[in-house]
Amino acid sequence: MDTKTLSLPKLNQLSPTLESTALKLMEETGELAQVIGKFRGLSGEKVNMDNDTIIWEIARELLDVAQTAVTMMFVMEEEFGINIDSAVQAHVTKLERKGYLSR
Repeated sequence: MDTKTLSLPKLNQLSPTLESTALKLMEETGELAQVIGKFRGLSGEKVNMDNDTIIWEIARELLDVAQTAVTMMFVMEEEFGINIDSAVQAHVTKLERKGYLSR
């Protein structure tokens, strides 16, 4: 199984709640969709960026989504006692069961 590890920090100076983080996750996902839409010309506007710049912008927005999802995991762990390591392992097991990956 080919894996990569992406480690994102817990952000300082924030007091996220489950609700505020869920809303932020939707906001960031919308921004990602908007950039992809521009890349594909779905907005009807002329794209004034080269492909490398657009791809970089997509990656930046995707990392914003990932960071917010990680923040939500920290909230789940701290406020609700969820063991994220166990949850990740259960998720991997589910992916294996569905045939999406093999070990």
